Amino acid sequence: MIAAHLKKLRKRVEISPDEERVIRGLIAEVRHVGADELVVREGVELSESLLLIEGWMARSKDLPGGERQVTQLHLPGDFPDLHGFTLKHLDDDVLSVTECRIAVVPHERLRKMTEEHPRLTRIYWFLTTMDAAIERELALSLGQRSAISRMAHLFCELLIRLDVVGEAGENDYEFPLTQRELSECLGLTVVHANRTLQELRRRGLIELENRRLTIRDRRGLEGIAEFDPTYLYLGPHQL
Repeated sequence: MIAAHLKKLRKRVEISPDEERVIRGLIAEVRHVGADELVVREGVELSESLLLIEGWMARSKDLPGGERQVTQLHLPGDFPDLHGFTLKHLDDDVLSVTECRIAVVPHERLRKMTEEHPRLTRIYWFLTTMDAAIERELALSLGQRSAISRMAHLFCELLIRLDVVGEAGENDYEFPLTQRELSECLGLTVVHANRTLQELRRRGLIELENRRLTIRDRRGLEGIAEFDPTYLYLGPHQL
């Protein structure tokens, strides 16, 4: 049920059988949500966090005029609102992009884990700081990268993150985002996002058909993005 989450953890740290047992014991129930649903609303008091088992989710902030900025995409294995355990409410919304299965983790169980298993506490602290690193990279894209560079960067990042949890081929993956959702991730208008996507296609770097993105020239795409995956903290860490 939480295979993707365990793969994500084990890509970075060792998890013992006892620690895996504790992690599995965090889950109180599993829920299904439809696509395009508001799952966690900004400002609402929280007593549980959600572990994404299947599907894509997003965190976003909206302006009064309706403009939306996606601040992070969440993939299988992610804890989209783990930081809600300490904050007790979010300053952004959590939305389902696709149909999703989510595991519900009561904060009381997280509290018990932090009191009884200090190494797991450090591991989940590591996950929240890694999420912050991904958000900082997005901030750099929005502020300094060109439209084509930020789109290329997102495509490169998603390939690695999905590969870690077994959700990508060698150079391709399911890509359920609409052009509007893609534009909200990249801070572009829908028209600008479409033109940028077509330019990447014209250069022979990517193909997008039937909601599957194929990277035709990975080295070329990474070059345009100036992509350095260091911020994803892959590889073993001692915690």
